[in-house]
Amino acid sequence: MTDSVEPHRNDVFVAPGADVDGRATIQPGTKIWHLAQVRENARLGRDCVIGRGAYVGPGVRLGDNVKVQNYGLVYEPAVLGDGVFVGPAAVLTNDEYPRAVTPEGRLKSGDDWTAVGVTVGEGAAIGARAVCVAPVTVGRWALVAAGAVVTKDVPDFAFVVGVPARRVGWVGRAGEPLAAKGDGRFVCPRTGSEYRELAGVLTEVGVRGNL
Repeated sequence: MTDSVEPHRNDVFVAPGADVDGRATIQPGTKIWHLAQVRENARLGRDCVIGRGAYVGPGVRLGDNVKVQNYGLVYEPAVLGDGVFVGPAAVLTNDEYPRAVTPEGRLKSGDDWTAVGVTVGEGAAIGARAVCVAPVTVGRWALVAAGAVVTKDVPDFAFVVGVPARRVGWVGRAGEPLAAKGDGRFVCPRTGSEYRELAGVLTEVGVRGNL
């Protein structure tokens, strides 16, 4: 059995019953709750929260202030930017052509396939029970609705829903749908921040308020 990080060691809290490999790198302020598993060589930034029963695979990289909610599964070699939210029971996969056995019927080992990862940009949120099918990229501040199945890259600030996921609108940094002002201009109803869409790409024009 691998070594576990002791509760409160180096300002990292690990709840009783969590399984944290001693080869994982975990920055101060991070909390890992009951029954969660953090595998070898994973790298977790500052002030992350890993919920009950969540899984962080070998070599997965999490930025600062990342939340992986209860039973979220983040398989290697996923990379999550700062401020990413992974909802309850959401899954980030890593196998394009999953099979338990080889064509000859032999049980597969790690040498029989190549893991591919999901990349999630800064501030993006993956809703409860959503599935991101690797290899895909979810852009900065995008929002994947609960239960969606992402099979294609998601643009920055996009709001995607359904199976397979499709864009139905835009969201701002606050996570709320943006209001259209015409001529490709949008505004966040909470912060007043302004955005502009050009050729299917949304960019920030001005950021206001406290997020």
